[in-house]
Amino acid sequence: MGRRNFLIEGSSGSGKTSVCEELVRRGYQAIHGDRELAYQGAPDSGEEVVVSGLEVHHHQIWHLGKVNTLIQDRREEMTFFCGGSRNLMKFVDLFDAAFVLDVDVETLTRRLDARPEDEWGGRGRHTERDLILRLHRTIEDMPRQSILIDATAPLTEVVDEILERSRAAGDADR
Repeated sequence: MGRRNFLIEGSSGSGKTSVCEELVRRGYQAIHGDRELAYQGAPDSGEEVVVSGLEVHHHQIWHLGKVNTLIQDRREEMTFFCGGSRNLMKFVDLFDAAFVLDVDVETLTRRLDARPEDEWGGRGRHTERDLILRLHRTIEDMPRQSILIDATAPLTEVVDEILERSRAAGDADR
């Protein structure tokens, strides 16, 4: 995918999907990890599992073979992998940098309120929302050694900052 590969992470509602769509709109290679790489599996072994409820979150992992294949393809200058995975520690070191979209609780709650009922953490899904807010508070699912991005800014500014920092990361490697 890219000669340089970047992870864009954040809690549910932080804006990962919107950032991914904006990157694609601007002509960048961006992978919707939650749609294109994710499945329900055991984070340690990768074995597929059938789960429900909150276990869906704890077993959302990315297919390691697909991640490796995409990272090894060097046709694009930069590729962005957007989404969350519970087996992140198995591949996070493959990225040139990891960005974490950071929002305050008020912004997060407002974004979750705007989700439809059938979406994770959407209206009426109180147990999921409680988990999202706990994970937001504890940041236990976020990669260490990441670059925080203020995702309360307008989307275009968030993406501009990610692109600027991505280019700077590449320049530092030269």
